[in-house]
Amino acid sequence: MTIGCSTAEIELASLAPWASPAPPIGTAERRARLAAAQERMAEIGADAMLVNAGPSLRYFTGVAWAPSERLVAMLLPAAGEPRIICPAFERGSLIAELAIDADLLLWEEDEDPVRLVGKLLAPGDTLAVDPLLPFAVGERLRRSFALVDGSPAIDGLRMVKSPSELALMGQAKAMTLEVHRRAARILAPGIRASEVKRFIDRAHRALGAGGSSFCAVQFGRATAFPHGLPEDQQLQEGQLVLIDTGCTIDGYHSDITRTYAFGAVESEIRAMWELEKEAQAAAFEAAQPGASCESVDTAARDVLERAGLGPDYRLPGLPHRTGHGIGLSIHEPAYLVRGDRTPLAPGMCFSNEPMIVVPDRYGIRLEDHFHVTETGAAWFTEPQHSIDRPFA
Repeated sequence: MTIGCSTAEIELASLAPWASPAPPIGTAERRARLAAAQERMAEIGADAMLVNAGPSLRYFTGVAWAPSERLVAMLLPAAGEPRIICPAFERGSLIAELAIDADLLLWEEDEDPVRLVGKLLAPGDTLAVDPLLPFAVGERLRRSFALVDGSPAIDGLRMVKSPSELALMGQAKAMTLEVHRRAARILAPGIRASEVKRFIDRAHRALGAGGSSFCAVQFGRATAFPHGLPEDQQLQEGQLVLIDTGCTIDGYHSDITRTYAFGAVESEIRAMWELEKEAQAAAFEAAQPGASCESVDTAARDVLERAGLGPDYRLPGLPHRTGHGIGLSIHEPAYLVRGDRTPLAPGMCFSNEPMIVVPDRYGIRLEDHFHVTETGAAWFTEPQHSIDRPFA
């Protein structure tokens, strides 16, 4: 594929909604998630669990609300049906998104929603709480109940994806990879990073996503900063291009990075690009069922340290973790980083992005995602081929 061979108008005109969209998560699967959560609640001795608005609430109920100062949450008893705590004036909007049967516990603006929890539990009961529940809410609940970490019944379930989740994530990632291909084609000397970002958002929308969930476009020296610099750069011949972007399908994320040459780049950069590819491949090979998350990070880091980079998180080298879990959150447990000893299991999904940073000069990040299978790891997207041919 030739970089810089087209225009934004031509590329957008040839895009159409995804031909074979993955089906959304069904009610039966959400009910199975609730039942599995209740089993795990029994294991941690919880009489009920409170799940805050955000990706975990969406996981169980389909309600895709961001957390705010107004409490919206699911109260799941150890046995029985879930209840949704919600402001009374939001009832209609809540029902429109609710994908399960659940009783509604509505509160008016002059009422205390935390008291609704107290009406359904006995003093001294054990309440498992969402690790992302606001501190202030948790402290008020602690006055009446014994609180325990709800992570085993929330993150522990969300970490392992079902076939339906894998299909949605596969679609999101395939769409973003296609957008990456198109973005490379529109590059030209003088194009601004903001122009590329606008194109990427429009291209995601043309394929059927709700736009880009995020987008970073970095040229030259800015690639040395993992999340870029604030100025709106203009592309020049002989620069590295680093583009990191994603979208969501039914809430499930993609997150793909490509780093490639726009014109001729120095031999040192080319050698470092090959080293980055080797580190990414080593992490992939290390991702075996039963292996610890930190061992995958070690595999990538060992490649770089043998080449004289680092050690550890020092620069030049790899300044951050090798990867993160991904699903309804773009970054979610578990993490491919030293200290995370979570064993890999089939259905777990991770980014693989052992970025190399040479301070104030350049950075190279190749980011694809894999899911763990019974026999090893499987790529969602095919890794980059070379620094000059980023796509097959």
